[in-house]
Amino acid sequence: MLLHRHGLLCCVCGGSATATVTTGGRGASVDAADQSSAKNPTGKMAATAIGTARQLTWAQVEAMTGGFTSAVVGEGGFSTVYLARLAGSLAAVKVHRSSERLHRAFRQELEALLRVRHPHIVRLLAFCDQRDEGVLVLEFAPNGNLHDQLHGGGKGAGSMPWVRRVSVALQVARALEYLHERCEPQVVHGDVKASNVLLDAAMGARLCDFGSARAGFSAAVHPRPRPSALSVLGTPGYVDPHYLRSGVVTKKSDVYSFGVLLLELLTGVQAFCDGRLLTAAVTPKINAVGSCDVGKLVDQRLGCKYDAGEAAVLVALAAACVRENPSLRPSMADVVRTLEQNGQASISSVGRRSDGVRKL
Repeated sequence: MLLHRHGLLCCVCGGSATATVTTGGRGASVDAADQSSAKNPTGKMAATAIGTARQLTWAQVEAMTGGFTSAVVGEGGFSTVYLARLAGSLAAVKVHRSSERLHRAFRQELEALLRVRHPHIVRLLAFCDQRDEGVLVLEFAPNGNLHDQLHGGGKGAGSMPWVRRVSVALQVARALEYLHERCEPQVVHGDVKASNVLLDAAMGARLCDFGSARAGFSAAVHPRPRPSALSVLGTPGYVDPHYLRSGVVTKKSDVYSFGVLLLELLTGVQAFCDGRLLTAAVTPKINAVGSCDVGKLVDQRLGCKYDAGEAAVLVALAAACVRENPSLRPSMADVVRTLEQNGQASISSVGRRSDGVRKL
């Protein structure tokens, strides 16, 4: 998990192969069509396009980051994110730590991002896999991540309006529906959580971090040894309890995590805080309140600025998603339909796509 600073995330804008970075008044640039440092020992260009993402050389990555001396804008146990510029736009270069296990996670994330293409999934622009330290260059999301917007201590934290919360919920749901139903092979994300939802310039959601993704048969059912504390897939508070008991990963594991995310958007409470699970705190209240009492569950910071009908739908939907029995949980297609049919006020406030489908 990355810890993001200064509101900058592991993402990038731009699509050209020319990269420029300024560090301490010094400039460095790489032109993939001309610079000799971007050539391999045979003199041929090593930077090539795979799909829509460019394959970079290590020399190009070094040039983008000023030899890894540019500002660090994100850091965690598995990777470091450096601020750079790509084709004149802000960029961030995510460098995975060097180890066999972490390189496998990098390969999983790279392979997933090379395969997927969706407006609410972070876009891979370039990568480098020449060394043990894998590098991903992703689109830039200037508004941080959902966790910081809801819980962070920075300016504006916790002030996300109701209509934006509903729109983010639908956008993430659509991204997961795409992964589960319309990818070939199908993909289970494996780590759906608020800090893995980036927010672009228009506050639109972009699902990121595919290091735990499973594809193919594993996207439907993937039996694994009973997980230990060190090998568990996912993040405390969001992990499917059925997976913890059985070691079986399914698409319904993502549904559970999405249900927790819905509760987080509704209540403004973190999924796991001070040793307490949000689901443990909220589920009894959901069972106790009627539709007229749903306001008791909604984030108090919103005051009266929310749609009670939409809130009731989200409460019921979240409760269905976090059911103990995976077979009783809805599919992500069901979730999308429910949100589209019942979030009318928030949906209409954001607008429609040109193809006539409502857009959040």
